[in-house]
Amino acid sequence: MNLAKECLLASSAADKFGDVIGMFEPYQVLDCRFRDLVLANVRLRKLSGGHLWTEGPVWFPAHQCLLFSDIPNQRIYRWMCDGSVNVFRDRSDFANGNTVDRLGRLITCQHGTRSVTRTEHNGEITTLVAEFQGNRLNSPNDVIAKTDGTIWFTDPTYGILSDYEGYKATPEQEYNNVFCLDPETGIVTSVARDFTQPNGLAFSNDEKLLYIAESGSSHDDKIPSVIRVYDVTGENRLENGRDFARIDDGLPDGLRVDCYGNIWCSAKDGVHCFAADGTLLGKIFVPETVSNLTFGGARGNELLITATTSLYAIHVNSHVMFR
Repeated sequence: MNLAKECLLASSAADKFGDVIGMFEPYQVLDCRFRDLVLANVRLRKLSGGHLWTEGPVWFPAHQCLLFSDIPNQRIYRWMCDGSVNVFRDRSDFANGNTVDRLGRLITCQHGTRSVTRTEHNGEITTLVAEFQGNRLNSPNDVIAKTDGTIWFTDPTYGILSDYEGYKATPEQEYNNVFCLDPETGIVTSVARDFTQPNGLAFSNDEKLLYIAESGSSHDDKIPSVIRVYDVTGENRLENGRDFARIDDGLPDGLRVDCYGNIWCSAKDGVHCFAADGTLLGKIFVPETVSNLTFGGARGNELLITATTSLYAIHVNSHVMFR
């Protein structure tokens, strides 16, 4: 295909599905296994722009839409498969991470209220947790749901460091914890406290491992930019914490585990993909610092990426395993 025709087709596709970013292959292949996970003939697309700091992408298959946060603007946006973008929630209390629970309800980390909330099917918002051992949480950041109904979230201090992504305040927690919440009983348990700033988190497909990003290098370059991994016990406790992989450009933030057990993680230069053995397989380059990502789209094989001021997407040869 000649370049003129390729550009014409790309322009036509961009009109419907978003701006195509560059006429080049956006990959760095470091291990031959990565070639089976990406598609050589696809391009990174920009779906939405003009935001301040995008985060918390979560895909709702039943509604064929993605929700994502713009933290400083206090909005949650909705992107539809037809390419439209609209405001899902204004005055979102500096919403950051989002996930969906086992009953299809939106779970959100809110910096402004320093809480984790649930949006009921009728639109009402229920506060699930806002304190631990009698003190306010720091600023819940990222959140995931386990198949047993428990909600797991990280609680770094980013939302109380300034008035940009929340309200500046003194931490009331002794540690920056990773928590497990049982929404049926309201019991919240600290499952890890050996982090400077715990961030994104994701279970392995069998839920026997929990991967957690350490993003403390954002404010202290002596902190290693690593993903840590823990064994998950039958009592929803974490054991045997160890370093899983290091991010070589920037720091880890949001991450996801695909159906093959690979870990896809945000970084300064894009998305890094690691095999389950910790090998860096390759990278998808993105023109803005990536904050988070998820799998979605009509067939579940699109990587939907929040990056600084924008939302991007690229088709890949993988998807998540629905449990």
